[in-house]
Amino acid sequence: MTASTGVEDLLRELAPRVLGALVRRYGNFDACEDAVQEALLAAAVQWPGEGLPDSPQGWLVTVASRRMVDHVRSEEARRRREVAVAAQAPADELLAPAADAEVPPGQDDTLTLLFLCCHPALTPASQVTLTLRAVGGLTTAQIARAFLVPEATMAQRVSRAKQRVKAAGARFRMPPEEERADRLGAVLHVLYLIFNEGHTTTSGPDLHRAELTGEAIRLTRAVHRLLPGDGEVTGLLALMLLTDARRAARTRPDSALVPLAEQDRSRWDREQIREGVELITGALAGAPLGPYQLQAAIAAVHAEAGDTDWPQILALYRLLERLSPNPVVTLNHAVALAMVRGPQAGLELLATLDGDDRLTGHHRLDAVRAHLLEMAGDHEAARDAYRTAARRTTSLPEQRYLETRAVRLRPAAP
Repeated sequence: MTASTGVEDLLRELAPRVLGALVRRYGNFDACEDAVQEALLAAAVQWPGEGLPDSPQGWLVTVASRRMVDHVRSEEARRRREVAVAAQAPADELLAPAADAEVPPGQDDTLTLLFLCCHPALTPASQVTLTLRAVGGLTTAQIARAFLVPEATMAQRVSRAKQRVKAAGARFRMPPEEERADRLGAVLHVLYLIFNEGHTTTSGPDLHRAELTGEAIRLTRAVHRLLPGDGEVTGLLALMLLTDARRAARTRPDSALVPLAEQDRSRWDREQIREGVELITGALAGAPLGPYQLQAAIAAVHAEAGDTDWPQILALYRLLERLSPNPVVTLNHAVALAMVRGPQAGLELLATLDGDDRLTGHHRLDAVRAHLLEMAGDHEAARDAYRTAARRTTSLPEQRYLETRAVRLRPAAP
C-alpha cells in the first residue's frame, strides 16, 4: 500500500466521524459537508508529504470548524435562527461536547449520520446517494460513475436530498426509541441496495462494481461495530460477505457471466466465507430471527463445499417467504422448489407472480421462467423466454448470457 493510498483509506474512515461532529455542533448539514470536504482536500494534499498529525481526526475537525466559523460569521440571519432554536431546545442539549472532543465508541456519530441520511422524507434513491456522499466519502463524480448518470445530474440529486433533509427540520440526533427500529431498517435497506447495485449492476458493460460492494461492506461493518448484538445487522454483514466471496468466479476472462451452478468453487474467497458463516451462526443462536439472517443462512448453505443442499434451502425460503413475503423471494423460492420437486412445481409457483405489478417488465421473471422451462425440456418456450429476458435487461453481461442460452436451444438445421 502506498502512502497516498493509506491516507485515502484513513480519510474515508474519518470522514463520517468528522461530519457527524460538525453537524452535532453546528446543525447545518449542507454547510458542514462543504467544510468537511475542504478539510479532507487539505489533508489529502498535506499529509502524504508532511506525515500524519498526532490526532488526524482532531486535525480534520479543527480545519473544518474554522471553515464553519467563517461561514457562521458571514450569515447574520443564520445566527438569529440558531439563537431562536437554542431558546427552544431542552437544556441538556446545550451541553453537547465540543466538535473536536473524542467520542466514546458507543457514541460514534457514524450511526447518527446514517440515520440522518436515511431520513423518511427522502426517497430510497436519495437515501442511497446521500449515504454514499456523506458517510461513504465518495465524490459526486464517483457516485455518478457508479450509477451511470452525468455528474451534473448526480450533483442535483445530492443537492435536492440535502435541501429536503433541511426542509423536513431534521436534527442531528438519534431518532426516538419508538422510531429507531424502523429507521434502522431503512439504514440496512439502503446498505443492501448499495451492495446489490455493486454485486449485479443494473445497467452498463460491467457485471459488478467492486467499489460499491466494498463500500457497502465497509459501512455495514461500521454499523455492526456500533450494534454488535443486533441480529439483522449481523445477518446483513454475513450476507454481504458470503455473496461477495463468489465475485471472482462469477465471470470468465472474457467477462461472460457464469451462473452459480457452473462456478469454480476453488475461486471463492474462503476467508470471507469463514467470517460470514461465523457471523450468521452466532446471530441465529442468539437473536430474534429476521429476513437478513435467513438470506445469510441460505448464502451459507450455498457456500458449503460439495453439492448444494437444496431441501435445506427450500425450507429456508419457505420460512423467509412467511417472514418477509415479496416477489424476489418467490422467484428464488420457485427455483429451490424446482430443484427439489421438479421444474413443473417451480413453474406453478412462478405463475402466481404473473399479475404482480412489481415485476411488470422485469427481466428476472422471464429469466427464471426460461431456466425452469429448459429444465422441463420445453426448449422452444425456454428460448422465447430467454430472448424476452434479454430484451428487458439493461445489463450487458446478463443480456449476452441470456442470448447465449437462447441460441444454445435453437433447433439444429435439417
